[in-house]
Order: sequence, then C-alpha cells, then structure tokens
Amino acid sequence: MSELLSKASFQGTVAMLLANPDREAGLEKQERDDLMLRFEGPEGDCHGGLTRKSDVRMIKQFKRGTEVRNARQLSILSEEELAEVAAKMGIQAVKPEWVGANIVTRGIPDLTLLPPSTRLQFPSGAMITIDIENLPCRYPADIIKSHNPDQKLGFVAAARNKRGVVGWVEAEGLIRSGDPITVWIPPQRIYAHG
Repeated sequence: MSELLSKASFQGTVAMLLANPDREAGLEKQERDDLMLRFEGPEGDCHGGLTRKSDVRMIKQFKRGTEVRNARQLSILSEEELAEVAAKMGIQAVKPEWVGANIVTRGIPDLTLLPPSTRLQFPSGAMITIDIENLPCRYPADIIKSHNPDQKLGFVAAARNKRGVVGWVEAEGLIRSGDPITVWIPPQRIYAHG
C-alpha cells in the first residue's frame, strides 16, 4: 500500500503532545515535550495497547467487550479546528487536554477530513496510520462544559467534522513538540455500493 501513497503538498507541525497513564483519572491529559511511539501505542498513555475491548462504536459488528485490534491508540487534533470549535461554541478555547488529545497539529488543512489510511510521518521515522474520524461525544463535552458553563453551543454539535482523527502506530520512534509532519495521502475514490 505504501507505494501508492502520495506526499501532500503541505507539511504540518507538532504543536503539542499529551498523555495520561491513568484511565481512571479521566479523559484529561497532561502536556509533554516528547512522546515515544511504540507498536503498542504512545508510552505512558492509557489508550495504548495492541488490542482493546470493543465499545458502543462497534456494537453493530461485535458484542460489547470483544477483544479487537486497537486502531484508536492515538487521538490527533488540530489547533485550527479546535479554534473553530471554540468560536462556534462561543468560548475562548477548547483546550486539547479537555478532549483527550495525544497530538495537536498545526498547518494540516481539514485534519479531521484526512482519508482513512493517511500516514503521518515524523523525523525519527515514527509513523501513524489514520483509522477514521473521531466523532464528538459527551465525555469531552462534559469536561468542556465544566470549564465553560455559559457556552452557547454544545461540543457535539460544534465539533462535527472538526473533532480530529484516531490512529495507530505503524512505525516506532520518538516525536517531539515542534517536529515537522509529512503527510502521505492514499488514493481516493468513492465506493458506490453502500
């Protein structure tokens, strides 16, 4: 597949890195200077692991709790889209730590609309494969609301097509805040038999 990927005409930058080793502590994550990506996911983050238990997102395919491949090792959002969501909500900011981000990018246009199988490559050789859009849900909505009780629009409505993407580690390596991101786009076509 990788020989079919095309290098994007733009390059992004790592604006922020975050992790949280304790799932019980909640969705909020803490900023870090670097993040080691292993095949199991980002070191020191509770969403890592080669596998995970299926949840409500997969209820049509699997009984809840079925062990499945973890294609949600990382949550990737963009500074630009977070600012757009905050503006729609009528608040100053939607902070990445409130919405469970691991990587916040700068300079990748319409990050949330990147097609599945897009690759994000970093100077160390680390590479992430994008699985799918991360749909907005109530967990970050509750956190945002707790910080902004006077918001004008809810997160789920404001973040539609702006919530970022999830993915998994395809090649290991260290990523640092400020690193350039090379974007590799797969061939795009419409499947008309859905």
